[in-house]
Amino acid sequence: MIHMSIVPPASVPLPGSLDLPPLPAEAPEADVHDRRAMRGVLGRFATGVTVLTAGRDTPRGMTANSFTSVSLEPAQVLVCVVKSAAIHRIVLAEQAFAVSVLSRDQEWVARHFADHSRPRGAAEFAGIDHEPGRHTGAPVLGHVQAWLECRLSAVHDGGDHTIFVGSVLGAGRASGEDPLLFLGGAFRRLAA
Repeated sequence: MIHMSIVPPASVPLPGSLDLPPLPAEAPEADVHDRRAMRGVLGRFATGVTVLTAGRDTPRGMTANSFTSVSLEPAQVLVCVVKSAAIHRIVLAEQAFAVSVLSRDQEWVARHFADHSRPRGAAEFAGIDHEPGRHTGAPVLGHVQAWLECRLSAVHDGGDHTIFVGSVLGAGRASGEDPLLFLGGAFRRLAA
């Protein structure tokens, strides 16, 4: 069962007033209506880097850093996907997806799945170690930090994105690898 959630628009003022100190001078308030300014603000939050995949017969992949855990009981995660992405309709049609958490040496994989000129379908995965997931059939990448296969359990509107919540059907993790990180519009690695 897919659930949709609608909340009041952001233009609705919050009740009550807050008595807060002024913002620090080194972090002035950004214009929340300026896309570039918001990208700069949100880009200051370091994230891991994943590849979202979906599709048994016509697989698709997409680099995503808007991924997080939601719950341990039951095990759930979420990923945000721009509505115009080809994988968006595949996730909805298949009602399932997989997430591969990339390791520090897989920046090239992240760049590949972020490249809009890459081949599509099965050719998209040529030269990339992967296998169909046991639970979903979605490609699970090799040599990754961790992987999850999920059944789509909820869909929420997120402006120009859709928030896909997945119930975890299977998962695994590697040991000893450092993650690939994303911060300030660039890929990063943990310092040795």
